[in-house]
Amino acid sequence: MDDIYQESLDLHRRMRGKLEVRGKVPVRTRRDLSRAYTPGVAQVCREIQEDRNRAYLYTIKANTVAIVTDGSAVLGLGNIGGYAAIPVMEGKALLFKDFAGIDAFPICFEGYHTDFIEDVKNIAPVFGGINLEDIAAPKCFEVEDALQDIGIPVMHDDQHGTAVVILAALLNACRATGKHLPDITIAMSGAGAAGFATFRLLKCLGYDRKTCLPVGDLIVCDTKGIIHRDRPDLLKNKYKYIIAHETNSGNRTGTIADAMKGADVFIGVSAPGIVTGKMVRSMKKDPVVFAMANPVPEIMPDIAKRAGAAVVGTGRSDFPNQINNVLAFPGIFRGALDARASKITDEMKVAAAHALTGMVKEPTRGRILPGTLNRRVAWQVAAAVETAARECGCAIEIS
Repeated sequence: MDDIYQESLDLHRRMRGKLEVRGKVPVRTRRDLSRAYTPGVAQVCREIQEDRNRAYLYTIKANTVAIVTDGSAVLGLGNIGGYAAIPVMEGKALLFKDFAGIDAFPICFEGYHTDFIEDVKNIAPVFGGINLEDIAAPKCFEVEDALQDIGIPVMHDDQHGTAVVILAALLNACRATGKHLPDITIAMSGAGAAGFATFRLLKCLGYDRKTCLPVGDLIVCDTKGIIHRDRPDLLKNKYKYIIAHETNSGNRTGTIADAMKGADVFIGVSAPGIVTGKMVRSMKKDPVVFAMANPVPEIMPDIAKRAGAAVVGTGRSDFPNQINNVLAFPGIFRGALDARASKITDEMKVAAAHALTGMVKEPTRGRILPGTLNRRVAWQVAAAVETAARECGCAIEIS
């Protein structure tokens, strides 16, 4: 067993998990007890009963996020279920706290076919936001859509957090190579949760064109090859059907190798080792390669660079240009909570991407994003997201 896996096992066994609950106020005297609990707390309840938004003023709601999963798409482990997903959700909660000061808690359901939408709606009162996590497609789309009007921000991070960071990385990769977003062609491998959200953001589908600049062309591949309008199987998958009708302007067919010929950029959110040096050499001069399958990328960085890639990014921390959604989700939720936003809008996502881009003033081929351990990132993103929330009218004012 690799040392890091054994070290992680030892850590989790010794600590019995990574989270605990601590009180903020002392309970040492009768007066303390009367203020924190009964009878004093009754007046706090009356205030909230009069206006439920006052829960933001008097309770943990203002700074608490639920991390909701069914364990159906956990890391590279697949459908491992709610129990086995707990350590990952605890880790996500740890990142929320460490990077953005947010109190987050795992809510793990068991079973991919479990319909937990109503359950999430019913636990929403105590939380200021819902982070959907590691839920397989297409269920993740359906769950997120069904929860958009519950009065608090709900975001599937595997979709939108990933898309935000990819857009930020792409903007700075273009700056470093002299490419221009409206002129480039992108070949993308992966049409699941991250792939669909990235497609929507890069093509500005449903986004305000005043704030979102679409790429020139996008050719998306799944396990069956290029998604094009004549594929009969797409009639059974409305999300891939949308992709087919909003991308691939030349209606190209074939494999990922065919998609990469003449492309400026490759984005991989799919499977390990599916891209070769020959495929990279078939791209335009100074290609950009984001190989984000984890832990083994679609192509290893050294192979991509030898094949001529000008900029290479992966999801891993041991290679340059780490493209990881930890750069996005803490700040997005921090900004949404600070604005007391009722939802996370497309404008807020675009603002987050541009905030990330702006943290690297002079991007180079070896540095297109701030480091994932940079503690300023979440707060820069949060400020941009809070401003966008107020400007788009989804911030809640409380009297």
